[in-house]
Order: sequence, then structure tokens, then C-alpha cells
Amino acid sequence: MGNREDLLAGARKAILERGLAKVTARDIASAAGVSLAAIGYHFGSKDRLIAEAVLEAMGTEIGDDFEAVIRAAAAGRTPAESLAPTVDGLLGILERNRDQLVLGMENGMAATRSPETQVIMADATDRACVELAATLRESFPDMAEEDASAVAKFYFTMFQGIAVLWLLAPATNLITGAEFARVFRALG
Repeated sequence: MGNREDLLAGARKAILERGLAKVTARDIASAAGVSLAAIGYHFGSKDRLIAEAVLEAMGTEIGDDFEAVIRAAAAGRTPAESLAPTVDGLLGILERNRDQLVLGMENGMAATRSPETQVIMADATDRACVELAATLRESFPDMAEEDASAVAKFYFTMFQGIAVLWLLAPATNLITGAEFARVFRALG
């Protein structure tokens, strides 16, 4: 790995150990095994490094898991029939990725005060939805591109809401895939 990759990995490690609010640039540089100046050289600021590190971790680990859930739920089903197993699969992602979700939540709160981080997060959200739409189109070749885009945005938004609720109130009786499918039948 190069310094840039070392810094991304070091940032994730340092944030998990100290928490986003307490982590310093020195903590990150130390965890990465690079000089403090490398942060400025590669990212411009500690905040940008943190935003990119958190989003990269979420994108690779949670994003890959998300796409696998969509593919598994689609097997032998129509898009409508895949809704319940997709939602149930997304609930499983929460358990497998708690640390990344906590980091994402902390980063999201920090982003409310950082226009630069908001731009980074908006770009990452757009990319995630495009990738999910591509997975939907691969899984359901007859699905129109516009429909795949809308479903991807719906799944992404729904997952974010469920993840926040699960992190804030883990004992909450979260909506199940069957209940989600029932909602769509009732509305539709």
C-alpha cells in the first residue's frame, strides 16, 4: 500500500479506537505509520481524510453486502416478489456491519456542519445508487433503467432510515420484509 491507502486504513483504525470526536490527525498518522504532513499532501485536511475513509469502508463492505442481498433476493423472483427478502437481507447487514454504521452515523453528524463533507457524501450517495441500480438491472434484465434507479434510491433511503433507528434504539421492533411487502400491497 502507498501512503494514501495507509492513511485511509489508519483513519478507520484510529476512529474505531478513539471515536470520531476524539481522534486527532496525529492519531491517524501514527496508526498509518506515516508523517503528519502526509494527511495534508494526500487529502488536504483531516476532515476530508476521515470522510473518505468512512465512506470507503461503508462502500466496500456494506455496499458489497447490499448488492449481494439484492442478487440473492432476486433469484427466481419478480421484482415485487423480491421486496420482502431484500428488506430482510438488509436487516442482516446491520448486524454484520455495526462498526461501519456507527462510523457512518458519526461522520454524518459531523457533515451537518461541513459543506465540504456534505459534497463528498452526496457524491458517494449518488455513486452508491448508480451501482445499486446496475445490480438491479443485472438481476432483473427487463426492469427499465428509470425504474431501477428509483428502486435503488428507495432501497438506499430505506436502509439509511432503518440503520439510524437500529443504531439509536436497537430494541426497536423494526419493520420486516413481510410487513414492507404488506405496505406496498395496501398502498398499491
